[in-house]
Amino acid sequence: MILSLILKAVENIPLIEKGDDIAEIIFKNAPDIADKDIIVIASTIVSKSLGLTFLESDIIPGAEAERIAAANGKDPRFVQAILDESIEVFTETPFMLVRNKNGHVCINAGIDASNVGGDFLLTLPEKPDRYAAAIGKAIEEKSGKKISVIITDTNGRAFKEGQTNVAVGLYNIKPIRQWIGEKDLYGKVLEISEEAVVDEIAGAANLIMGEGGDGVPAVIVSGLNLYTDEPVSVTEMYREKEKDLILRGLLELKEK
Repeated sequence: MILSLILKAVENIPLIEKGDDIAEIIFKNAPDIADKDIIVIASTIVSKSLGLTFLESDIIPGAEAERIAAANGKDPRFVQAILDESIEVFTETPFMLVRNKNGHVCINAGIDASNVGGDFLLTLPEKPDRYAAAIGKAIEEKSGKKISVIITDTNGRAFKEGQTNVAVGLYNIKPIRQWIGEKDLYGKVLEISEEAVVDEIAGAANLIMGEGGDGVPAVIVSGLNLYTDEPVSVTEMYREKEKDLILRGLLELKEK
């Protein structure tokens, strides 16, 4: 069986402002979208369309933010913004590693100043699966095609330098491909193999998206047979804290 993976930038996407229709903009600039294609969308434009921007100067820090800021050298207003978007803090210094309101573990709760404009900061959308579904259904209705959607954000990784794109919201694609029960080249039954396909796709798409001013915020991925109409959620990927040795270790260090 011959497989090919094709990634195409959705070009001519304008600077997104609050109230912009992401589905309409992508559909208008991707006329050749096909059945079972995957549309990878940067969370930045979803958040901007929802108006999730704020000014750091408008934040009033509390005592906890002041304490953490004194330890890590950050502005206490920025620290307070992180705390406001978090449900759990794993490290406070030299950076804040937290679980944000969506259950996603990341630096600074995903708050970003890149590609926002002015002195504004941007938060990740709450319940990103819901927005992935809303955008996906709207594009399906306009195009008459069955598609999948992955909303992404850039993340650092344990044990390695550099960042990559990861999935933070999904529609019509399962986050994990199960190989358990399949056989390897030698006929041995696989017992623990699980492939994080949506993160792999997000990382591949980021090669096209880029991070700077000349980047594109949406990419169409063709050639993968991963479409599903079953209910899906990115939270299926999130490891339970009790099973995560790294997070447990960080919490134990924090308590000492």
